[in-house]
Amino acid sequence: MAEFKIRPMRVEEIQVALAWADAEGWNPGQADTKAFASVDPQGFLLGEIDGEPAAVISCANYDARFAFLGFYIVREDLRGRGYGLHIWNEALAHAGNRVVGLDGVVAQQSNYKKSGFNYAYANNRYAGVLTEAPPMTEQTVPLAHVPFAAIEAYDSTVFPAPRPAFLRKWSDTAGHVGHALLRDGVLAGWGVIRPAARGWKIGPLFADDRNAAEAVFAALLTGLEGESICIDVPGINGEAASMAQSLGFVPTFETARMYTGEIRPLMLDRIFGVTSLELG
Repeated sequence: MAEFKIRPMRVEEIQVALAWADAEGWNPGQADTKAFASVDPQGFLLGEIDGEPAAVISCANYDARFAFLGFYIVREDLRGRGYGLHIWNEALAHAGNRVVGLDGVVAQQSNYKKSGFNYAYANNRYAGVLTEAPPMTEQTVPLAHVPFAAIEAYDSTVFPAPRPAFLRKWSDTAGHVGHALLRDGVLAGWGVIRPAARGWKIGPLFADDRNAAEAVFAALLTGLEGESICIDVPGINGEAASMAQSLGFVPTFETARMYTGEIRPLMLDRIFGVTSLELG
C-alpha cells in the first residue's frame, strides 16, 4: 500500500470535498466553504497519496459535547484498499468523547452501526423545477433585519449544539438569501436559500408550524420560477413533506440521521428543511 498521509485541510481545500460531494450527487452549495470552516477548521481532513488527494472527511466539533461527521468520500479509483477506514478512524478520534451525528446514505447504515451510530430518523431530499412560486400567506422580512440573538435562540431548539459562528457566516455569505417571519415581534420561522452546484438549495427552513413555514418558503422562492430547487426534509415531519409535495417536488434520495449517543431534546416538528447534510 502506498503511503497514506492524513492532515487537516486548508480552508481553500474544502472545495475539494465539495467537488467530490457534487460528483456523488449531493449537490452542495456554491459558497459553503467559509461557513463550514468557521465551525472547526481542524475537523476537515484530507488523505493524500504522493501529495494527491485520495480521501476526504469532516468531523466538526461544535462544542465540548457534540460533533457532526460528513464528507466521507474516498476517491473512486482507490476504494476498497483501507484508506476509508483509516481516515474515518482519524475523524472519530478528532471528536474525542463527543456525541457524533451524521447524515449517511442508506446503503452505509449497517457500517455506521458497527461504529456505534444509532438510527434516529430519515431525511428525504425533495427536488423539482419550480413552475409557480407559492403565494405569500404572511409578510416576511429579510433575515438580516432579525436580531442575531433571536436566530441563535431559535436554532438552539432544533440543533444539538450552539453554532453562532456558522450561523453568522451562513446568513452573511454572498449569494445566500434569508427570510424570516415575525409574529407580534417574535421569531416564528426563518430560512436560507443558496445557489448550489445545480439549481438552488433551501436550508435551513425552521418554523413554528406549517403556515409559518409556507410563508418563509414562499419568500425564499420568489423570482425563481423555472429554476431547479431542492430541500432536505426530515421524514418524521409529515407537514414538511406535504409542503414540498404541494409544489410538485418529489423525493430523490434518502439519508439516515444517526448519533453515537444521546443529544439534548429538540423540537423536530420545527424542522421543515435541514441546514446541511454535511454539517447538520
